Amino acid sequence: MDSSEIYAPPTGRVLPAGSAAVPADSDDPFATSGGSPFGEPRPRGAGVRNLRRRLGGALAALVALVAKFFAAIKSVLLLLPKIKLLTTAGTALVSVAAYSLWFGWTFAVGFVLLLFVHEMGHVIQLRREGIKASAQMFVPFLGAAIFSKSLGDNALAEARVGLAGPVLGTLGAAACLAIGEASGSDLFRALAYIGFFLNLINLIPVVPFDGGRAMAAMAPWMWFVGLGALVAMLLTVGNPFLLLFVVLGALETHRRWKARKTRSLEQAAYYRVSPRNRALVGVVYVGLIVLLALGMAEAHILASGSHSFGSL
Repeated sequence: MDSSEIYAPPTGRVLPAGSAAVPADSDDPFATSGGSPFGEPRPRGAGVRNLRRRLGGALAALVALVAKFFAAIKSVLLLLPKIKLLTTAGTALVSVAAYSLWFGWTFAVGFVLLLFVHEMGHVIQLRREGIKASAQMFVPFLGAAIFSKSLGDNALAEARVGLAGPVLGTLGAAACLAIGEASGSDLFRALAYIGFFLNLINLIPVVPFDGGRAMAAMAPWMWFVGLGALVAMLLTVGNPFLLLFVVLGALETHRRWKARKTRSLEQAAYYRVSPRNRALVGVVYVGLIVLLALGMAEAHILASGSHSFGSL
């Protein structure tokens, strides 16, 4: 066989006769035992440059991955306000559907809007106190709720946040009454009545009700009076939902009263309210009770001992 014979190595490559076979895992198709297919030595530093290229490619891929990650985080942050909106709207629709089963959808929509107005009072005052509030969440047959890290730096701020809900809620119910009187609509009169009633119930002087927040600045001992009133309502009305509020009220009253008995400087500073501010909170609290009771009397549309919501 002459020198022009062709040798086929196991890798399937065709190389000139006399060349060494290329290993199957070689990165250089022309790598030979001599450094090149022509027997020349391999350039010094070629392996280092190859390693640098690999590291550079890996680093570029990592940078691209990190950039995509932060782009995704930015997109989520931009969507947060929409998520809050979806939370409020979604739970509101569920509540409307639930109330519609008993009162019809027109009354249900108005009722949920009145709850929204009440909670917005808390949200607005929290913002005035420099505190961020969560999105509103509606819970069928339990009302609505918002969440925040605190209700203010002291009991007076807590009272302002607590009373802001019934204040704005009373205005919302009064607007329904005005529309009902002007148009002769029993629907709006019924909405006004239930709006006045719910805001009045919220003034029961025990936490988690708004009246309990006001008592933090006025007279914390009134929490026990409010808790007793809740127990009396539970025994009289027999509404199972009241049991939940009795339990919550008892736990919160015990916790806060126990904390007050420590007589720590922090507790003393929190509940320190000037006589003038205590009197102002009292005036707003009692004034709301009077206005809400008068509003209920004016919007009263009872028939045969029960609301005639079915005909609305």
